[in-house]
Amino acid sequence: MRYELADHEWAAIKPMLPNKPRGVPRVNDRRVLNGIFWVLRSGAPWRDLPNAFGPYTTCYNCSLASSGRLESAHECTGCRS
Repeated sequence: MRYELADHEWAAIKPMLPNKPRGVPRVNDRRVLNGIFWVLRSGAPWRDLPNAFGPYTTCYNCSLASSGRLESAHECTGCRS
């Protein structure tokens, strides 16, 4: 799908993510990040996020919780808006 992370981009980002479970089972981090980047790159509203990325609310909430890490991940992958 358009705007998905390539394997080498995911390999660079994965070590930056938390890996300690906190009670609730973790969602697929790569799918959620792909959803967040899809919204950021496409400029579409969260509600228009394709179902392939899971619930838009999950992606939205994760984007708010990790806004500082997203900036460094965005720089790490060399994304250009």
